[in-house]
Amino acid sequence: MSTPHRSPRRTSLLGSALGALVATVAVCAGDAVARVFPYGPRHRGVNDLGNQFVPFHARLWDLLHGRAEGGLLLNWQSGYGTSFLPDFGTYLSSPFAVLVGLFPRQDVDLAVYAVIVLRTAAAAAAMAWLLRTQRRGPWWAAGLLGASYALCGWSVIEASYNPMWLDGLIAFPLLCLTGEWALRSRRPAAAVVVVAVCWTANFYTAYMATLGALLVLLVRVVLVREGVKNRLRVRARAASATVLGVALSAPVLLPLFLSSKGAYPGWFKPFQPVPAPDLLARLLPATYSFSSPALFIGTGTLLLVAALPFHRAVAGRTRLYWAGLVLLVLLSFQWRATHLAWHLFATPNGSPYRQTFVLAGTVVIAAWAGLSAGVPGPRALAGGAGVMAAVLLAASGSALATAWGLALFGGGLALSGAAWWALRRPRLVFPAAGALVLVLLAQAAATTAYGEKGKLAGLDDYPPWGPAHTARAEALAGAGGWPAYRTDAGRPALTGNDPILLGGEGGAYYSSHTPDLFTRTMAALGAGWTSRGRNVQSLDNPVTDAVFAVGARLRPDGTVARAEVPPLVTTRPPGPEPVFGASPFANQELLLGARVYEDPLAPGVCRAGTEAFLWAPEYNATARLADGPAFRLNANPPRNRAAMQPMGVSHGPASGLVFDAGAPAHWQLSCLDRSLLTGAVTRLRATAAVSVEVSSSSVRATLPPGSRGTAVLSVPAVAGWTCNGSPAAGRLGLVAVPLDGRTTTLSCAFRPPGLLAGAAVAGTALAALAVLLRTSWRGGGGRSGRTAGPANRPPRAGVPRRRDRVRAL
Repeated sequence: MSTPHRSPRRTSLLGSALGALVATVAVCAGDAVARVFPYGPRHRGVNDLGNQFVPFHARLWDLLHGRAEGGLLLNWQSGYGTSFLPDFGTYLSSPFAVLVGLFPRQDVDLAVYAVIVLRTAAAAAAMAWLLRTQRRGPWWAAGLLGASYALCGWSVIEASYNPMWLDGLIAFPLLCLTGEWALRSRRPAAAVVVVAVCWTANFYTAYMATLGALLVLLVRVVLVREGVKNRLRVRARAASATVLGVALSAPVLLPLFLSSKGAYPGWFKPFQPVPAPDLLARLLPATYSFSSPALFIGTGTLLLVAALPFHRAVAGRTRLYWAGLVLLVLLSFQWRATHLAWHLFATPNGSPYRQTFVLAGTVVIAAWAGLSAGVPGPRALAGGAGVMAAVLLAASGSALATAWGLALFGGGLALSGAAWWALRRPRLVFPAAGALVLVLLAQAAATTAYGEKGKLAGLDDYPPWGPAHTARAEALAGAGGWPAYRTDAGRPALTGNDPILLGGEGGAYYSSHTPDLFTRTMAALGAGWTSRGRNVQSLDNPVTDAVFAVGARLRPDGTVARAEVPPLVTTRPPGPEPVFGASPFANQELLLGARVYEDPLAPGVCRAGTEAFLWAPEYNATARLADGPAFRLNANPPRNRAAMQPMGVSHGPASGLVFDAGAPAHWQLSCLDRSLLTGAVTRLRATAAVSVEVSSSSVRATLPPGSRGTAVLSVPAVAGWTCNGSPAAGRLGLVAVPLDGRTTTLSCAFRPPGLLAGAAVAGTALAALAVLLRTSWRGGGGRSGRTAGPANRPPRAGVPRRRDRVRAL
């Protein structure tokens, strides 16, 4: 299995390049076979990719090009003004995310796809580099195994529509690399920076990657270092780098954690172990299941791991530790306590096995530990093939196994076995390597394509940017008048985050950080939601439009409805503290400060000339006035809540309410008198702020002299707002400031909770890092003619360094 002599660093670069190339070709080929965007007519933006992540990347594009309303701290466009730093830290803080700014904005879907492919390629390259750092071995084999890792089932099925998770795929080999530096007492500063970048890019999967890297390092230390003190020193170096790196990311992490605590509760599915046949079936290519771990990693790699226990060229202790670690990580998926530990001790909201990439990485590292000692012999390959045949037999009884998957697994096993056997003959190295690459390409592309098919069949999908997006965006831009008034993208929406995708300053907002206060406030006013309350929809209602200063609203036909509304800052007269009740109509009147609705003259009949509004949050069918068009209400408790629906102008008894399905248990019809609303708005405008200035994260308003009662800023009163130097109060869910008749200026600013504390932690970590570097430099630890890369690794067994007493695996 020899190759022409090249420098270790150059061959490692070749291996990383090969891994990146194979990963890119496989992902693109699979998507092309599935005919999904950008290779065909099928939508690629399934579930949160199209509904959440693409719109957030559009906002990042706006930030990069100076077009966003708001900044890094506050998003003025979504949810009537919401904290943005937690969203940035959750979805956009990856170094790869900024690359969307290189594309035209209308190509944001293509930009996100390109970044996803690039992340996958980077994960393959990083893993290939790690393998060559750990042990000597063929560069092409390192590239092949790196690609196998990057093309694991979790990557091409799960993370492909959760692009920030791919940062964890990259983080695992990088964090393992910091462990290698700790093992060699090299690059302490670089290790800290790597940890900080990984945790900032996506803390959630970085946490899982850190746990996995810790397990790998524990095995490496036991097998490579002798003596308790030496092992403790390595662990101490790794721990200090990890702690300092995480601390450096605190300005993003701490606000993110605090925001998560204040978010509306999501969906939590009780943990259930996966039946063994289903678990083993997910090792096959071309399988799909939302509720089981996507374990596919390529039969060529699996065969090496299965053969490891029989590989006599590898020391027995090495075989035991690496095979044991793989089995341990796999079994941890089946036990509730370890399942929770992998997921930060919180049941995942959605896909339940987000740590699967760590198992894939562990499998690849174990495979390399065997391969670097030489190609397994015929007996070892036969033993490994027997293990995999047993897996195939057990998996064939699962409903998840597909004919294509069984055929690809069986055929891949036979071809991979023959290729690994042929590698023992120098003349057959390149043909055999080519065969292994083709097996991986075929299996990974099939898994990608089948995953796309499964997701489209079982999940919502959203179209890429097209003429409908352009028309809406242009209409919103033409109607905009911020900050004099808001412009709402309206309903029905293209995504849950239309305001940041299309423009305007609406009430729609979908995020893992949707504030509990915002969801409950909007629900009390009659708004609908999906995603169990985290995807709050725009509320098409003139009363709430007046409250939130929405002066322009996009209609389904593309026209813009305009209205005179109060400014962002209004005042309310002195009086007792109001409290929301059960009726959304009464709650709207409380927030407005005036009666504008009438009760029906008879059940289901509004007075002629008034506008009928129906609130039936659990109704899932059409309803109409007897002489009017039908309107669809979309409820599916507890996942979806139907929004209050405008039914049109009533003509009296001829406009009785009709439910086209059985009437729901809870519903209410109310009748809006436009003249009363006009009068209420006129009174609010008369006592409102005479001028309002808005910056990226602050509001300054000039109030009429002698204003008393309460000043109300039409922004949700989430934690982080301060007004006139004090924490802002809340009035019915909105930011409020008491007035004593002497206050003429209202100055409010927003700073995400935890930002200052996080900055202090990061500053302390930076100072500690400076001390560490100075000490290391003075002690000579930072000066070495040798690198910490592939050329600098522990010598082989039997040739230990006197100083380090390093022993090879």
